[in-house]
Amino acid sequence: MHFTTLASGSSGNAILVGEDNRHLLVDCGISGKNFLHNLSHLNIPYSEIEGIVVTHEHVDHIRGVGVLARKLKIPIYATTGLWEAMNPSLGKIAENQRIDVQDSFSCAGLDVLLYPTSHDSRESYGLKVSRPKRKDRGDLAVGIATDSGRITAEMHQHLKGCDAFVVEANYDDERLWKGSYPWYLKKRISGHYGHLENKQLAEGLSEWITGNTQRVVLAHLSEENNTPEIALSTVLRILKELNISKKCPDVQVQVAPRHTPHELIILRE
Repeated sequence: MHFTTLASGSSGNAILVGEDNRHLLVDCGISGKNFLHNLSHLNIPYSEIEGIVVTHEHVDHIRGVGVLARKLKIPIYATTGLWEAMNPSLGKIAENQRIDVQDSFSCAGLDVLLYPTSHDSRESYGLKVSRPKRKDRGDLAVGIATDSGRITAEMHQHLKGCDAFVVEANYDDERLWKGSYPWYLKKRISGHYGHLENKQLAEGLSEWITGNTQRVVLAHLSEENNTPEIALSTVLRILKELNISKKCPDVQVQVAPRHTPHELIILRE
């Protein structure tokens, strides 16, 4: 099982998860053209993408969803509420490409579980994408949470024990409050329906990381209120303070690039 980010941040988000030559896409908040350009750097044919899962309807998550679904002739998986919220933004989508989902479904041979996050959108979800267990191999799971103003009970329930994470470290508290954003926007970002601060995310990770966890990718960093260096150093410092290395000494923590693809991460069996 493998995964990567194709873009990450307020200018656009896209995450790819797959097994062998079958892949699903989580959101596409960049143009279809940019997505295909970034995908080409990973040597993954676009014909291997079997569907797009939408986490919420904000433009930095759905900008390229409609055009990509039409070009690749693949289905879009979203809840009823999200379909209602994003219909005006997608353009014409064939009925057989409209897949109305609830909390769990399968795509590209992988099991997808949706759980609610806390964000100021019509509906907002995180995902747990799992490889089904078979007699000849164990199960693997990637936990995804890119937009939430707080750590929720559902995040604790579904993310704990994942083999890898793509999780939001959106802002540094000091940079946000000393920065140039207007007051209402600072309140929105830091509120319960905004985004996760670096320290919040680190404390969540300290609960979710277990002995099998291999990789953590910090995603959705604010361009003005965070930096890759601050996010990484803050998370690593708190994990060290909480002795997470004793529980999982080999876990690697990295930052998702904003406009370019991250290297493809292949999980060990």
